[in-house]
Amino acid sequence: MTTLIAFIVTIGVLVIIHEFGHFQVARWCNVKVLRFSVGFGKPLWQKTFGKDKTEFALAAIPLGGFVKMLDENELKAEENPVHYSADDLKRAFNRQNVWKRIAIVLAGPLANLLLAIVLYWGLFMLGVTAMRPIVGVVADNSLAAQASLKSGEIIQKIDGKPVKSWQEARWILLEQSLENKTVEIEAINNNNELLQHTLSFNGISNDAEIDVLKKIGVEEFKPNIPAVIGEILTGSVTEKAGFMPNDKILRVDNVEIGDWEQVVNTIKDSPNKKLQFEIERGQKILRIAVTPEAIREDNQTIGRMGASVKLDKNELDKLLIELHYSPLASLQKAIAKTWDTSIFSLKMLGKMVTGKVPLTSISGPVTIAAFAGESANLGIKTFLGFLALVSISIGVLNLLPIPVLDGGHLMYYMAEIFKGSPVSEQAMLVGQKIGFGLLGLLMTIAIFNDFSRLFAG
Repeated sequence: MTTLIAFIVTIGVLVIIHEFGHFQVARWCNVKVLRFSVGFGKPLWQKTFGKDKTEFALAAIPLGGFVKMLDENELKAEENPVHYSADDLKRAFNRQNVWKRIAIVLAGPLANLLLAIVLYWGLFMLGVTAMRPIVGVVADNSLAAQASLKSGEIIQKIDGKPVKSWQEARWILLEQSLENKTVEIEAINNNNELLQHTLSFNGISNDAEIDVLKKIGVEEFKPNIPAVIGEILTGSVTEKAGFMPNDKILRVDNVEIGDWEQVVNTIKDSPNKKLQFEIERGQKILRIAVTPEAIREDNQTIGRMGASVKLDKNELDKLLIELHYSPLASLQKAIAKTWDTSIFSLKMLGKMVTGKVPLTSISGPVTIAAFAGESANLGIKTFLGFLALVSISIGVLNLLPIPVLDGGHLMYYMAEIFKGSPVSEQAMLVGQKIGFGLLGLLMTIAIFNDFSRLFAG
């Protein structure tokens, strides 16, 4: 249910913002807007507003939307066209100069990019909790090992850019990995000595589904957390079995437990399987049997008990950092992040076309819905960050010079500026067929990838 609601909210917000961009700029340009629809197909709700009697509609298929403006070219194609007054026809989209038409078409994608800036701006001002960039396990013979990175080092800079969290480190490494070049990593060790590492990306895979840290062979630092229960979820199997906060887990099925991560992995691997826990409660040793419930996560069935670990606040403060920025600094970072993400998206698309990035990186509605649900479960800040990222993707995608997309219309209008007259209807018709074919192919690949992830993992 959370996934479904999060997906509907995601699509609804992004479509409304995109179409509102077209709608508002059309009104500023005095173009008559006939319909504003969220979704396609049969309207579930519709109502007219304003002096132009614009019809606002909510349709059955929630995978997009459109703004329909008065256009004489469309009236010619209708069997029983509506007759409009001379004053209305002066406000038809096709009668506007090319610069107004460019502004109206460009407004949709720009609205999506502006939404991302606003969301990031708010997140940077509110503050985000992040993991400090402390190096954990470094895999043998990995790229990170070849660069002499060691567990416990704290990354300070990558490619000359200051790094405060693993999120920032991931992003810079991901950007640089597309270029297949080397980067300089500046870090300090436990003795507070400044170290320089040269990390090479030669031979690295450009599969966007694989975490860049896994590609270079490094993990975030994970402290050895004692297996002591903190909070217990109300109604969970843990509560029903009789566990209590501060219970220390000693053994599970007679296997000695070293830390909390071992408990988590054991539970995950045991959905619907009875486990025998040996715990220490005060001065007593107790034995409790419990069966982890089975849930679906990341396209696999895992076990869950509904209990969290008891964390030492001082240890936690060493691992986490709260990043806050002033309104002006937040705005600057929001613009920079939106710009960097947009350029990164274009680079990824370019490498897909050239075959350097596999087409399996393309995601469809099922994957978007899954990520929407996961981000919503992680909290409002994570969900807003996800919303900003998808909004950038939609903005960039719509600016591509593909007929039937906003970028395709912009391509026609740029041609009109250079040749001094509109592109012929025949050329636009051919372009539409090519555009629909490309979009159909793209959607087919995206949906195939979705179901491959869903059924084949």
